Amino acid sequence: MTPPISSRRRSKNPPPGETGQEALYLRSLSERKVPVAVKLRDGEVVKGWIEYFDDGMLRLTREGKPNLFIYKNQIRSISEAGRHRAHADGVRVSSRAG
Repeated sequence: MTPPISSRRRSKNPPPGETGQEALYLRSLSERKVPVAVKLRDGEVVKGWIEYFDDGMLRLTREGKPNLFIYKNQIRSISEAGRHRAHADGVRVSSRAG
């Protein structure tokens, strides 16, 4: 006989809201001027490099286009644009043109 659900499940604490890792990662991207792709909540993707950031926003500097100030609550994800990614069949594909 299996124990009741309440005794099998352990109560987990939610993850902490702030780990401090976001600022370290953004600082690293900014200092190295790593090209990034910022996916916004509306699905739009903008590319550039992070020149400045604070608790509520970041400044994305773009080549040949106006710089953008983006509120962090409008960002869905940030990924390094120069990274290689693998397709399901194992073929590496560069996200950069060239």
